[in-house]
Amino acid sequence: MRTVYLNGEYMPENEAHVSIFDRGFLMADGVYEVTSVLGGKLIDFDGHAVRLQRSLDELDMKSPISKEDLLEVHRELVRANGIEEGMIYLQITRGAPGDRDFVFPDPETTDPTIVLFTQNKPGLADSPAAKKGMKVISIDDIRWGRRDIKTVQLLYPSMGKMMAKKAGADDAWMIEDGYVTEGTSNNAYIVKGNKIITRALSNDILHGITRAAVLRFAKEAQMEVEERNFTIDEAKEADEAFITSASTFVMPVVQIDDAVLGEGVPGRVAPRLREIYLDESLKAAV
Repeated sequence: MRTVYLNGEYMPENEAHVSIFDRGFLMADGVYEVTSVLGGKLIDFDGHAVRLQRSLDELDMKSPISKEDLLEVHRELVRANGIEEGMIYLQITRGAPGDRDFVFPDPETTDPTIVLFTQNKPGLADSPAAKKGMKVISIDDIRWGRRDIKTVQLLYPSMGKMMAKKAGADDAWMIEDGYVTEGTSNNAYIVKGNKIITRALSNDILHGITRAAVLRFAKEAQMEVEERNFTIDEAKEADEAFITSASTFVMPVVQIDDAVLGEGVPGRVAPRLREIYLDESLKAAV
C-alpha cells in the first residue's frame, strides 16, 4: 500500500479520493510532471519544477505549493515508499468547483487539486531495452497546437502507443507535414555521421527536461548538435536514432517502420550519451 500525497496530506493510496467535479477528470484541465528516482535521489528536479510552473502560467492556473515544499513532498514520498529506482508522478488540476462548466472557476473560491504518487521501477537505469534498442512506427500528429504545455490530455499519445503495440513495435513517432515532431512521450533524434539532429524548441513539441540535459552533455563532449526539422524519410536513412525522456533517459532506436538502422543494434552515440547522462545526473541528484 503506497503512501500518496493529496491536497496537503499524506495518506494510504486507497484513502485518496478526488471529486467527480474535478476539472482534470471532466476537462483534462490539468498539468503533470514525472521525476525519476535513482539511488533514492531525484533526477533533474529543478528542471521539472521550472517547467511545471511554466505550464501552470500558460494555462493561467495558480500553483498550490511552493518549489521548496514540493521538493520536500517528493523526498518524503521517496522515503515513505522506500523508492530506490522509480518515478514520482505529480498532477495539478484547476480543482473541483462543484459542478461542470466550460468557464474556468474563480481561483479565489476553487483551489487547485494536487496529487503525487510513486512508481517503484527496479532496474530503471540498467534497462535491457537500452542494450537492444527499440522499434518505432510513424503516425500522423493530430494533437492540439500547444504541445509545449505538459497537460494531462494524453489520449492520442496513448492511442499512438497502442498502434505501435498492434504493429509489433515499442513506440510511435508523430509526423506533421512530413516532419517528425516527437515520440508519444519522448523527444526524437537521429544521428548522421557525427551529427545529432533534433527538432528545435517551439509550441510543436514538449520542451523536454532530459532533452535539455542530454544536448548540454553532448556539446560538452564535443559532439555536434543541429536543432532543425527532419523528415521521416531522412530518419529512415540515418546512421542511428534515439529518444529521450525522464523515464527512459536515452534509449536507442534501431528500426523505424520497416527501415532497419545501421546493423539493427544500438550504435555508438546513443549508448555513450546514456552513460554520460546517467553519470552526470546522479552527481547532481537531490
